[in-house]
Amino acid sequence: MKEIELKDPYTIPYKGIYAVCDKNNEYAEIIEHTNCYGGAAWSKFHYSHSPLILKTRSIGNMIRYLVRTGTSNLELRPSRFAAGIESVLVNGGEVSITYAGLGGGGVGATKCRALAEGVLRYECTESGGGRAAKGTIVVPRRERVLIGIDDTDTKEKGATWTLTHNIAKELDCLESIYLSHSLVQLFPVAARTQNCVSTVLEFACVNEVAKEELLQSIRAALIKYSVSKDTGMVVLSDFDATGVQEYSMKCRSGELNRGYALQYAKEHDVEVWIDGNGIIGALAALSWFARPDESVRPDAKLEQIEHE
Repeated sequence: MKEIELKDPYTIPYKGIYAVCDKNNEYAEIIEHTNCYGGAAWSKFHYSHSPLILKTRSIGNMIRYLVRTGTSNLELRPSRFAAGIESVLVNGGEVSITYAGLGGGGVGATKCRALAEGVLRYECTESGGGRAAKGTIVVPRRERVLIGIDDTDTKEKGATWTLTHNIAKELDCLESIYLSHSLVQLFPVAARTQNCVSTVLEFACVNEVAKEELLQSIRAALIKYSVSKDTGMVVLSDFDATGVQEYSMKCRSGELNRGYALQYAKEHDVEVWIDGNGIIGALAALSWFARPDESVRPDAKLEQIEHE
């Protein structure tokens, strides 16, 4: 028998909690990186009933809540609606998120989230047992940065999806959180390396300085490690990527050229950081951020983020 010593047997701190906001601070995506998916799945079910929440989904061990910012009244009920998000308030460079819960849901709403990496400060009530509990955490306000990349490999060597993930993992930090990685199936053109797949990386940055340093570092790493002369890298800084969905669908259903990709990027506020032929597929990847299960399917259709 192995005797164990638990420092805090009734707390499982989240790995991280991040708040990505739109430019007008009307909407946010609360992204919770969990250490216990079972508990997070319970929260996902109950939190989905919160009036502020527009959509919930899970990707790996992250739960994402698309919310309308503001305050709501939660009428918690055991078993049916035992926990929820009461408010999401943006103040300058900070976002305050208030959670409430009953019983074990109250434990998750307070200490488990308060002790997540990156939380600036918190306030919470006593929790556990049969009590109702409430906790407010303050986290940095972040904006989404999407990086589309393609053609870092050749027929003899390399794979874009592995290189991009390894670069992103090395650059992951509290100022620029690495949120997701999607492989995007494109139309199988003749000039493809093999499977005709591009990649989109999703980061959440706290400010322009962090974003610039991140992008400069990614470009430098691609130049250093890419084995292809056709590498393309494009960047979109926006809450969603609905503006480039039309291009993505065209690139997944037919062959496009570099000139068209450059013009489309210019017209839709997409920055070109490396301008090889790979920008054709890199631009098409942007719309599929945080959709790794769908982006690999040639027949998948894009869904717009519903704000209304």
